[in-house]
Amino acid sequence: MHNSLFSIDGQVVVITGGTGVLGRAIAVYLAEEGAKVVVLGRNAEVGNQIVDDIKKKGGEALFLVSDVMDQASVEQNCADILAKYGKVDALLNAAGGNMPGATIPPTGNFFGVKVEEFQRVLNLNLTGTVIPTQVFLKPMVEAGKGNIINFSSMAAFRPMTRVMGYAAAKAGISNFTAFMANEVATKFTSNIRVNAIAPGFFLTSQNKALLTNEDGSLTERGQDVIRQTPFKRFGKPEELCGTIHYLLSDAASFVTGTVAVVDGGFNVFAM
Repeated sequence: MHNSLFSIDGQVVVITGGTGVLGRAIAVYLAEEGAKVVVLGRNAEVGNQIVDDIKKKGGEALFLVSDVMDQASVEQNCADILAKYGKVDALLNAAGGNMPGATIPPTGNFFGVKVEEFQRVLNLNLTGTVIPTQVFLKPMVEAGKGNIINFSSMAAFRPMTRVMGYAAAKAGISNFTAFMANEVATKFTSNIRVNAIAPGFFLTSQNKALLTNEDGSLTERGQDVIRQTPFKRFGKPEELCGTIHYLLSDAASFVTGTVAVVDGGFNVFAM
């Protein structure tokens, strides 16, 4: 007899930031597992290509242009999704990023941080998670069930050098996840769970130049990351999929408010 404990077949899963390297890998995987995937992002060319790739493999997917910083935009996305599928089972808040002015270069210091860019990074990563959560939580509450997975980071656990704005935002994501898990379960229903994942170091379009040189060799920072990663390598995007699959499924029915670490051991590294 087939065990459906891990089944996500038929779930409507919305992914913000779905056109990024990690979002794309997750979208393709979930569609292969039977989910109806809605990719939200700003790059229509990339988003439609992801959907085409999924459909060629027999999966179900939809791309919608979205701005997670614009509540009206996200509300329109939600309306369009409900019109097509009639429900939202899960939300993956994968949108995020960094800006040079919110970081501290190796030769710089705290006084060089541009407060305006620091604020934009906070808004993109933190407010850009709060807005979609507020919008897509509503149909979940109405349905009496749902699932939200936020994207935290190693920077939320350890005060890493340079990425001050991003780290502050991701620490906020972990706290927001815990807050919402309690808020939703106590005020609405325990059938809506809120968790987060904290990826270790994966090469993406945003951090590739920071961790690797043009010839593929490691930068000084990249070497430092690998030195502190017991697995001695970067993660592969598809290695996030199993943890997300678990959190989306009934196998995690008693799991909420947690941050699942997927990092090759980086967060437990000891000298």
